[in-house]
Amino acid sequence: MATTVIETRPDVLIDFDKESQGDVRTEEMLINMGPQHPATHGVLRVVLRTDGELILESVPHIGYLHRCAEKIGENLQPYQFIPYTDRMDYLAGMNNNQAYAIAIEQLVGIEVPERALYIRMIFAELNRIASHLVAFGTYGLDMGAFTPFLYSFREREMILDLFESACGARLTYSYINVGGVHDDLPDKFLDVLLEYLDYFEPKVAEYNQLLSYNHIFVKRTANVGVISAADAVGWALTGPVLRGSGVNWDLRKSTPYEIYDRFEFDVPVGLPGGSEGVPQSVVVGDCWCRYMVRVLEMLQSCRIIRQAIKQMPDGPHLAGKLKNLKLPDDEIYVEIENPRGQLGFYVRGDGSTIPARVKARGPSFCNISILNHVGSGCLLADIPAIVGSIDIVMGEVDR
Repeated sequence: MATTVIETRPDVLIDFDKESQGDVRTEEMLINMGPQHPATHGVLRVVLRTDGELILESVPHIGYLHRCAEKIGENLQPYQFIPYTDRMDYLAGMNNNQAYAIAIEQLVGIEVPERALYIRMIFAELNRIASHLVAFGTYGLDMGAFTPFLYSFREREMILDLFESACGARLTYSYINVGGVHDDLPDKFLDVLLEYLDYFEPKVAEYNQLLSYNHIFVKRTANVGVISAADAVGWALTGPVLRGSGVNWDLRKSTPYEIYDRFEFDVPVGLPGGSEGVPQSVVVGDCWCRYMVRVLEMLQSCRIIRQAIKQMPDGPHLAGKLKNLKLPDDEIYVEIENPRGQLGFYVRGDGSTIPARVKARGPSFCNISILNHVGSGCLLADIPAIVGSIDIVMGEVDR
């Protein structure tokens, strides 16, 4: 029998006799996922080198949302730069405000009033819940489940109503500022907040029944995109991505800032399959663990908020004027735990009212760096699961 050979490319020949024996030579293909793609969570472009359905390389390309935020910070007074921090991680504006405000306060030596510290804590944890609700809902979409998205945004809207009542904004707040918070809490705010917590906490069990333990969802996420504890530490991963690999490290507990040392709460970490509440097929550090850490963190945030409400003191909400603060000829670096990991701000003063240098350490930027390492060798359909489990915000990656 004559051998039929078809030339598809000068260096790639397909021999159909060999194909029948299972020895087929395949051609690699480059696939651009993004920068406008529903599974990239923003204007991220991932160049995939594939061999059939197998991923050989997955290289993230960033910069489509770069806005020179750090250079802008070197041309504005600190209180003027607060609105720009909102637009870095635009799903966690309160946490971004808090990080930069703490850096300036420590540099200048401002003592924040007690009431302002408690208000900050409540809003930071509310924003953590709101951010994780987006992560929960959109991850369901990535895996083909539409209903969780509707549920999560229903609960998130109620948090945004609380934010709007306090500062008038629903996404970019500029509420936590240097020296405290911009405005005191409105009347009956804490009563409404308690009602929300009573409503929300039982919903998490509903989320687990709807998505977390869904057979198809577990199949798509368990033992997929496994990041070992050593790799998580070696790649400087932080937040739920690090804790999903079993590493118990949360700045709120490990190196408490502001008044977190006054609250009791647990740090959820990834657990092996067969543990209480963990499907048998789960491996520590996989997509399911990273997802579940965020679900459990929402309950811990509720726990912190309830304690803060009980301890809420009276007093001023702001230390004093925000304008024309003289920044000493010194430098400071401050990190806090935002919903995606450790957010840091480096600020250097030179005696004027405008910083000489501003540098941000965005957790999403560091976390996405492991994509090629963890994505190599997986299947094409697993890339959306891996990217979604990292939970990036491109405004923070590009800045």
